[in-house]
Amino acid sequence: MNVLAVALIALVGCGVLAWAAVRQSPSNEVPTITRPDLDRDFTRSEQDRERRFRRRVRPWGLLALLADVAVPTVLAASGAVTAMADTVPGPWWGQTAITVGAILVSVRLITLPGAIVVRRASLCVGLAAGTWRRWARDLGVAFGLSWVLGAVGLCGIVGAIRLWPTWWWLPVAVGVALLVVAASFLVPVLIEPLFTHVEPMADGVLRTELLGLAARDEVYVGEVLVADASRRTTALNAYVSGLGASRRIVVYDTLLQTGRDNEVKAVVAHELGHVVAHDVRTGTVLVGAGAAIAAAAAFVLLSCAPILAVAHVGSPSDPAVVGVLIAAMAWAAAISAPARSALSRGMECRADQHCLDLTGEPGTVVAMHRSLAITNLAPLLPPRLLHLWLGTHPTSPQRIAAARQWAVMHGVEVPAGLMADEA
Repeated sequence: MNVLAVALIALVGCGVLAWAAVRQSPSNEVPTITRPDLDRDFTRSEQDRERRFRRRVRPWGLLALLADVAVPTVLAASGAVTAMADTVPGPWWGQTAITVGAILVSVRLITLPGAIVVRRASLCVGLAAGTWRRWARDLGVAFGLSWVLGAVGLCGIVGAIRLWPTWWWLPVAVGVALLVVAASFLVPVLIEPLFTHVEPMADGVLRTELLGLAARDEVYVGEVLVADASRRTTALNAYVSGLGASRRIVVYDTLLQTGRDNEVKAVVAHELGHVVAHDVRTGTVLVGAGAAIAAAAAFVLLSCAPILAVAHVGSPSDPAVVGVLIAAMAWAAAISAPARSALSRGMECRADQHCLDLTGEPGTVVAMHRSLAITNLAPLLPPRLLHLWLGTHPTSPQRIAAARQWAVMHGVEVPAGLMADEA
């Protein structure tokens, strides 16, 4: 197919995807937070603790994001990827898989010192838990998983290029879209167990109440599970994962250990809000469509001789082309981050509203968000540009302020400042 025609398809697809994302994005306004708002709910020592932690770990997180883009770009542009591929004996698929692994290893080695610093800082403040051996094991499993999935996916693309040189983007687009949909069903049952051990929650009042919340929302839940998060972290969380028959409520054991069942119910009510609004389905469709559009864009990119020349790649079917593809995916992820973050924040705001509507307990919701912020060391007043670019959730003070606004709108008692209550 003509390259210009595919480029037009990709551009139109991007426009349609952007329109669909805007249509699906909730329009909830997020309250503006000032320093006096923080003082209302968080002590100065709590604020200072969070700021010190963020100052220590934020630079390393930003450097890791930079490395994700810079390392594959430099490796491709310098001809290092081609040199890697050429030194690997054997069939093209072996060259492709090993080259992918070499690129990922390079990124991991560059970011490993920062990951160690962040781990040490998290241990110092009590956010992380568990041994260094377990941490290294999780890091290794995550790397192995990314290597296997990346190698399989990129081998599939190179194989399609070799089979259908002039229209390979079409089967790849269909294939990646289907894989995204399949992942929504398979991740909870195949990937999550690699990192977290779960057990059924014991019968009792809390389990009954959580299932009751799901029933009120008319949401089918197959199981209520408890995750052994305390082996790795002290962070508090719960989530609803899976689609259809694989859907289950998962509660961190750290959250249960607080003994505040009302707050546990509030967290789950928020997560049910995502299910009621079909956020997982929406995200799956948008990501699948985006992946399909990316396949068309990749066809255009690899049809550009100057780009292949810069990367020292002889043809699109050369295994070394994975360097160009990995670099392009990294750039696309970085550039699209603000749009994805904005959509995510909108969905989180909507789920917060659902939580309030379902429980009718703004005081519990305020207490929950304060507990989560303090225990998880969530950013309280992050730099605005950084939050717009990477912030997937409203800040905890914003969510607390929204709960108070909900109380005013519904004529119920407005939760007082928690610091005033403790004084």
